[in-house]
Amino acid sequence: MLFAAVLLATSCQARSAKPYELIYSMDKEKGQPTGQAQPQPSETSGPAKKFKIAFVPKGTELNDYFAYAVEGAQEAGRSLGVDVIVAGSKTADADLQIESLKKLIADKVDLIAISANDPVKLVPVLREAMNQGIKVITWDADTEPEGRTFFVNMVDPEVLGRHLLDTLALAMGEKGNYAIMTGSFSAANLNEWLKWIHVQQKEYYPDLHLVATVANDDDKEKAYDVAKQLLTDYPSLDGILGNSSVGPPGAAKAVREAGKAGKVKVVGLSNPNLMRPFLHDGSAQIATLWSPKKLGYLTIVLAIDYLNGRKPADGQEVEGVGNIRVNGDMVIMGEPLDFTPDNVDQYDF
Repeated sequence: MLFAAVLLATSCQARSAKPYELIYSMDKEKGQPTGQAQPQPSETSGPAKKFKIAFVPKGTELNDYFAYAVEGAQEAGRSLGVDVIVAGSKTADADLQIESLKKLIADKVDLIAISANDPVKLVPVLREAMNQGIKVITWDADTEPEGRTFFVNMVDPEVLGRHLLDTLALAMGEKGNYAIMTGSFSAANLNEWLKWIHVQQKEYYPDLHLVATVANDDDKEKAYDVAKQLLTDYPSLDGILGNSSVGPPGAAKAVREAGKAGKVKVVGLSNPNLMRPFLHDGSAQIATLWSPKKLGYLTIVLAIDYLNGRKPADGQEVEGVGNIRVNGDMVIMGEPLDFTPDNVDQYDF
């Protein structure tokens, strides 16, 4: 069954005009493997004036994933000579994000780059920003198309959703009961991945049975509590898949404390620093992600290009990032990367 996803990923790579790579380490002082370039200023992306760019994560104090993305955005700002303003609410809340956006409009920033907590609710205020001459792009989590000009995506949503289900199927021996822990039922990116997880299971894994899909609100304590409840509600649970960064470590911690390490398989999206101890002790089997710092960096580079009258192009090379793909109004940074007990110590982010 697994060969189908391998073929899918291979075919997606074949469609790309040029190769691209994911970053291994957040800085070269921390043992960056040979061949992985650090983000450097793009030769073609120098601004004609000192722009003011608002970089808006889902939450400014939400989790390490967004902290690394902010690091990348700020690094790009310093390297390329623009003011990067990190704005937004501390937690993932669409209404609070709207209030932050209104302040940015009043401050007359040049561009807003936002990871949207809701694909629909934010559109009116983003349209207001555009009507006042402020350019708008999304990154990490999209809005409806009328709310922005283009979306900087981490990976192809279909490839990622199918791949996540494949990692769970591999860990579970392609049979058994599993649950999904999603960050939010309102986030467009998470829902798109969920769609392809379901498609992959229906097409290739008839002996896998989804018993529940629950939300953890991108909160690490709630993720842990939700996972404990899943283990209580479904004693015959064989696997948990988390599609946001706090889900897999929360699930692995609950599985370990329940004495079910290795019996209940845990996979999903999370960064290697969070998952390292769980991968090593067998409480989790596989973690998948990309470089959030590189995503933040790329977003600012493309924002500056856009402010200078250049939109992203398919195959465009961005120094320190690689060659990006463009599908319509969506930029795709690269491919997902898996962390296992064998390779997780090679990564630091």
